[in-house]
Order: sequence, then C-alpha cells, then structure tokens
Amino acid sequence: MGDGMDGMGTVIAVLFGAVALIIVITLIRAVRIVPQQRQDVVERLGKYKRTLNPGLNLLVPFIDAVRTKVDMREQVVSFPPQPVITSDNLVVSIDTVLYFKVVDSVRATYEISNFLQAIEQLTVTTLRNVIGSLDLERALTSREEINRHLSGVLDETTGRWGIKVTRVEIKAIEPPPSIRDSMEKQMRAERDRRAAILNAEGHKQSQILSAEGEKQAAVLRADGDRQARILQAEGQAKAIRTVFDAIHQANPSQKVLAYQYLQALPQIANGQANKVWIVPAELTKALEGLGGALGGLGQMAGDAPSEQASSDASAVEREAAEAARAAAEAAQEVTNEVRAAEAQATSGSRPAGLPAPEPVSPANLIGETAPEGRPERA
Repeated sequence: MGDGMDGMGTVIAVLFGAVALIIVITLIRAVRIVPQQRQDVVERLGKYKRTLNPGLNLLVPFIDAVRTKVDMREQVVSFPPQPVITSDNLVVSIDTVLYFKVVDSVRATYEISNFLQAIEQLTVTTLRNVIGSLDLERALTSREEINRHLSGVLDETTGRWGIKVTRVEIKAIEPPPSIRDSMEKQMRAERDRRAAILNAEGHKQSQILSAEGEKQAAVLRADGDRQARILQAEGQAKAIRTVFDAIHQANPSQKVLAYQYLQALPQIANGQANKVWIVPAELTKALEGLGGALGGLGQMAGDAPSEQASSDASAVEREAAEAARAAAEAAQEVTNEVRAAEAQATSGSRPAGLPAPEPVSPANLIGETAPEGRPERA
C-alpha cells in the first residue's frame, strides 16, 4: 500500500513538471521582442500572417512562426573586382561599393530568394554595359557619370524587391600594367612640358620687366637732361638779362664803347682759323667820338694848365693811334692770308683777263667809312 502511494506521487510530480515545462515553452514561443530597426515576417501554418514591428509582440504558440528577420538599416556591400572591357578593347578591373536599405520587408522576403546576390549580379552587368561604351580615358575621368547611371538602373530594378539603392561608388579602376606604364610616361612628359612652358614664361616676363626698367630709366635720364638743360638755359638767360639790365642802367657813353671796340679788334684777328674778319663801320665814328670826347675833356678842364691838357690829349691820341695801327696790321695779315688762299684755290681755274683782287691797305680799313649800319669785309 505504501509503495503504491509513492509510485502515484511520483507520476503526479512528473505530470506537473511536464505541464509546467509545456507552459514555459508555450510562453516563450508566444512572446516575441523585436529590437529597433528590425522587422520580423510571421507565417501562420506556412502562410504570411503579419509583420512584427519593434517592441513586445504575441504569437500563437505552435501555429505562428517567424520566417525572416529583416534589418531595416542602410547597409554597405563591397563587391570584389570585376574585369570589364572598354570600347578601345582594354581590360580594366573595377571595384564597386553599394549602399542600399530595405524599405519593404515582405517583398524583400517573398519577391526574391537572395536579394543581395541579385544586386551584385545586376551591378556587374550594368557596369559592363556602361564601361563598354566608354574608352579608357573617359572611363577614368567619368566616375560621377558612371555612378549616376548605375544608381538609376539599380534603383529602378530593385524597387519591386522592396529595396532602395541609395548610392553606388566606384572604388577603383585598375588598367593593365603596360597601360599604367604608358600613362606614367605620358604624365611625366606632360609635366616636363608644363615645366618648360613655365620656365619660358618666367624668362619672358623677366625680359619684359628688364626692358620696361631700361625704358623707364632712359626716359628718366632724358627727362633729367632736359630739365638740366632747361635750368642751364634759364640760368644763362637770367645772366644775360642781368648783364643787359646792368648795361642799360649804367648807360655807357660813346667813348667807353669806342675803347671796347679797340680792345676787341686784336682778339677778333687772333686765331689761325680766322680767314675773314669784319671791321665794324662804326669804328671810325667811334674814333671820332673818342676824339670828340677827348676834346670835350680838354674844354672841361679849362682851369688846368693848357700844357697838361694838351699832353693828356696827345697821350690818349697816341694810345688810340697805336690800337688802330695794331688792328690795321692784324687786318692786313688776315687779308694777305685770304688772298693767298683764294689765289691757291683759283690758280688753275681763273679765267684769262680777269684782274686780281685789289690789295686792301690798313689806311683803307681805318680811313674809309662804310655806309652806316653795314660792316666792311676785309
């Protein structure tokens, strides 16, 4: 009897434990917690039932089941390098990076079996179509255009899968090694050309600047010389004006002018280059004025003794006569030299019967008076 009771208690305990276990398992399967930015697709008896949003959700145990757990965040996928042939028959290797996000978890689950693999294959085929219509140089410089074309094609195709392609980037375009060597040589030659052009431009600018500096310096020197000559001429004009004013203010008499004439005659005749010189017609009048002035001095000195006045007058006359004699001698010498030069120049070409020029005597030079205002030529 006691053994039967013990066996019955054991069975009841096992049953209670099994029931409790079933209840715990049922609660676990009935309660579902979905994290943020994720959606769970629920099927009931193999058919789509609903989508679980983030938070606490309840399911029917053993009837409802979670088919897929879809991440709703934007995802980044880097595809391996793909060989692509350009329009100029060059094989290049292109790496691409794809940015996408799932906008409809149900369609992403039931419209396509593996949307990630489908996107990769679609990217490769579209990239080959785009690169195949471009040459190497344009493909290397048209990355933005290629990215926009890929994004448009992928977004249009993956829209029915509940996927939004946000961005496609070409990470690298690797041409063949031989093409890279040629490109490096071309780039090096282009840089050398630019360096040569820059050097030539610098030399040109330096030459232009040097020429401009020399031009400005010459202009400044010429302007300085002009200013100096102007100042010098102004100084000479001022000096002449000052002398002229001084002479007019002094109002020299006729005898002073006659005396200056007598002193200037030997200087006029002096010099080997002076072949012809001019005796002013006013010389005789100046001498007459000098004589008149001396006579006037004699009359003014009436209070002085007559012998002293006559001796002074005779001394002045002697000096004037000596000066006139010296001038006449100098004029005769010049006249002889002129006559000799003319005779030498015209000895072979003088016409027959033409008389020789008459000699000019000092008496004629001093005694004869030319018309007033015209000098005599010796």
